[in-house]
Amino acid sequence: MERVAVIVQARMGSTRLPGKVLMPLGGQTALAQCLRRCQAIPGIDVVVCAVPEGNADDAIAAEALKSGVQVVRGSASDVLSRYHKAAQTVGADWIMRVTSDCPLIDPKVCGDILHLAQSQKLDYACNNLPPTWPHGLDAEVFSFAMLDKAFHAATDPFEREHVTPWIRNNPNAKTGNVARAGESLAETCRWTLDYPEDYAFLRALFDLLPDGAGTEDVLALLAAHPDLGEINAQHHGVRAKR
Repeated sequence: MERVAVIVQARMGSTRLPGKVLMPLGGQTALAQCLRRCQAIPGIDVVVCAVPEGNADDAIAAEALKSGVQVVRGSASDVLSRYHKAAQTVGADWIMRVTSDCPLIDPKVCGDILHLAQSQKLDYACNNLPPTWPHGLDAEVFSFAMLDKAFHAATDPFEREHVTPWIRNNPNAKTGNVARAGESLAETCRWTLDYPEDYAFLRALFDLLPDGAGTEDVLALLAAHPDLGEINAQHHGVRAKR
């Protein structure tokens, strides 16, 4: 039976919003919200938080353990090697990559990406080639075989820091994408945590959001409270390298 691991990268350091993933949202930290949703993804076996080594990130590791997931610690700058180490540690055949600044990550959307990758025996699948979902729902799935190739072949610092560019740009990789039905929301909905305005938006949203709300629930809430979406509107369409 193939083993599926969700690996969530998390760190304290952030140029624009230091310590952002430990900020409170809806009675939990942003990291705990993200990890809790990852645990609900259908078809997965284990959730791992991949944390940099060193005292600076001990609080991240402690929060991840408190959330009931495994923790693997590795290089701060070579995130590709951190993922490879985490995947090896838990014996993963398939890896789903999620970043910890996505407290609204949708288990159903992630499950659809995983199903696409496994059912079509892809090397890589995602939901942002091109982006159509709200920014903050980004997830990627790839085989350990492809991760292992990237780990040994990628040499550019950008490829080592951002994990999947070598895979995404590999002409021999069999890839797929899960697009959102209907209009794209990539330029008008920003649900990630990167700027102070993003935190203000998410904090206000979580105060109104029912527990376990999915993407359609969030969209319905935003339609009922259009002022919420204006809180971080100046950053709409801005997509950091992931």
